[in-house]
Amino acid sequence: MKVILVTGASSGIGKATALELLRAGHTVYGAARRVPAMDALRDAGGHALPMDAREPEDLERAVRTVVEEQGRLDVLINNAGTVLHGAAEDVPLPRARDLFEVNVFAPARLTQLALPHMRARGSGTIVNVSSVGGEISLPLGCWYYASKHALEAYSDTLRMEVEPFGIDVVIIQPGIIRTDFEDHTAQDLREISGSTAYGPMAEKMAQKAEAQTTADAPASDPDLVATTIREAIEADKPRTRYAVGWLADKLLELDRTLPDRDFDALATRSLR
Repeated sequence: MKVILVTGASSGIGKATALELLRAGHTVYGAARRVPAMDALRDAGGHALPMDAREPEDLERAVRTVVEEQGRLDVLINNAGTVLHGAAEDVPLPRARDLFEVNVFAPARLTQLALPHMRARGSGTIVNVSSVGGEISLPLGCWYYASKHALEAYSDTLRMEVEPFGIDVVIIQPGIIRTDFEDHTAQDLREISGSTAYGPMAEKMAQKAEAQTTADAPASDPDLVATTIREAIEADKPRTRYAVGWLADKLLELDRTLPDRDFDALATRSLR
């Protein structure tokens, strides 16, 4: 059984993953800002760590705690993330930098902290939870997509560097998953771009985002992603990428096969 650190474990994919791994018999540490929201993790036999991805000291403390208490860290699952929507012209750059701090630099720092322990044992797995947005791009989400593209490029390079040490790097690309991750999308769109030249497009996307939050909106359960992550870390030779969830494969196939302008037209058709 493996010793695993899961970030963003208080809700959504992170919470589902932590519970799935506990059911499979692994030793699981969940890290998140909202510690009380990890009661289910503790009740299931896991360990809950307070961690703000923006605070370097929290990242260092999380890895140090796992290693001190268990003597090793076998798997790091970089799941914590944030999202931001608004037109590229409108989004304040401090908010964009904050998003990159959470989505790119926090996983990179945690990886730096975990790798020496994995190299010493000659084994380990880094799982970076990206998105189909790590390959595709849609309107009014440039900074989120840029951060996931960056995380995937980082992961590809990292995979080649650490393979000689027996360490795997896995990218998870969820499609549309039923979580609270996008609950503030409509609010962000209206706040950032609602009164600008991009207002009509932002309003149409805000309405689509609100429709997606209804209970009957098509989406996959986070447990599906959690199962995929468990299968990846338990595999002798995991795949480098796992697309999972509603529309994931279809969106990636369209992006990989359509000419750019054809994909653009498809992506913006409902926003005109």
